[in-house]
Amino acid sequence: MAGTAQHKILLDESQLPTQWYNVVPDLPSPPPPPLHPGTLQPVGPDDLAPLFPMDLILQEVTGERYVDIPGEVLDVYKLWRPSPLYRAHRLEQALGTPARIYYKYEGVSPAGSHKPNTAVPQAFYNAKAGVRKLTTETGAGQWGTALSFASALFGLECEVWMVGASYDQKPYRRIMMETYGAQVHRSPSDLTQAGKAIRVDNPEHPGSLGIAISEAVEVAAQDPDTRYALGSVLNHVLLHQTVIGEEALLQLAAVDEQPDVIVGCTGGGSNFGGLAFPFLREKLAGRMSPTIRAVEPASCPSLTRGVYAYDFGDTAGMTPLLKMHTLGHRFIPDPIHAGGLRYHGMSPLLSHVYELGLIEALALPQTECFAAALQFARTEGIVPAPEPTHALAAAIREAQACTESGEEKVILTALCGHGHFDLAAYESYLSGRMVDEDVPDERFADALADLPEVPA
Repeated sequence: MAGTAQHKILLDESQLPTQWYNVVPDLPSPPPPPLHPGTLQPVGPDDLAPLFPMDLILQEVTGERYVDIPGEVLDVYKLWRPSPLYRAHRLEQALGTPARIYYKYEGVSPAGSHKPNTAVPQAFYNAKAGVRKLTTETGAGQWGTALSFASALFGLECEVWMVGASYDQKPYRRIMMETYGAQVHRSPSDLTQAGKAIRVDNPEHPGSLGIAISEAVEVAAQDPDTRYALGSVLNHVLLHQTVIGEEALLQLAAVDEQPDVIVGCTGGGSNFGGLAFPFLREKLAGRMSPTIRAVEPASCPSLTRGVYAYDFGDTAGMTPLLKMHTLGHRFIPDPIHAGGLRYHGMSPLLSHVYELGLIEALALPQTECFAAALQFARTEGIVPAPEPTHALAAAIREAQACTESGEEKVILTALCGHGHFDLAAYESYLSGRMVDEDVPDERFADALADLPEVPA
């Protein structure tokens, strides 16, 4: 490896994207609309108004290809954006691969992940609408941290329901949220009807993102001065995250590269969509032809083992019905360490793109992912969050295939956060206690039996 090799590709603040990209106008067909669970008719702005401010509702349904980023949001983005794109020279050398591996690193944000890319605009639009408080769920704590940070900047109160398994595994994430001024509860809690109903049967329930969403939505819907903020899944969230892919396009162009393979981890889909959608635009326009691959945990495989159907976005059935790949809103994933990927469903927009055959999907066990994380940390120096270890493992698989074939592929992945608060997960792996749970088909079938009935 030459001493002059370029390791990181940086953009100037003047190159920060000034628009978010909406992939919907470029797709062969639009995604199916969310439905009101009572009428089974497409939801309108009035149905969403108790949860979201009008600016975000309009972004959720917009048919415009580009949406201007407000100046107030750009000013906050500049605290850490544009984020760096790295060439993984040392990992390539360790693998002995002819492939060239690039990773877009979002761990440089104040919260340590990609989540502020949407937390900041969501807090901005809510503050603009006169909202006093935001409620939300969080899995691993990355989203809760990001929204706590953004709420502090725009003078909002923030109340977070943190999935029980992660609340227990990651106490420092809770402390970080509280440092930013948030109030944090273990979910399921006794503070909501949704939480109480779960705790009656199991007071030590590990929780799930679906349950935490139910609790946050319930509280927001009861207070006219409170709104709900979602960290993934919905269209406007993926829209905000496209700053990742737009920057990566410029950075790869700066070194005269185009990706042959793009891999990203998927839980609700926002990080993956944020990286992939700008490249999908280029692919649909015939300007490049990458394989785009979503990587999910084998214990929560909504794309690879779920069904494409209308389902609730939460466990208690309080949200609109979303057409998505789902394991059933009653499905409770095993308490794996990648808490941000423990969601029963998938972004409806990403699900639609998958149904159109525009992306691939792969499910990986967590031990393979942590093996990849150690190899990455010991070569590139960054300790990744458990979620992007799935993308790293897939990138390493692809690079090893290039070693066998001799192909010099360009592999792009998103390292969506650091793992500084996830060291208990690494301790579990290093001690040999981490195991891969094989989820039998019967568990999925049981949860899918409760899907709402929606006429075709």
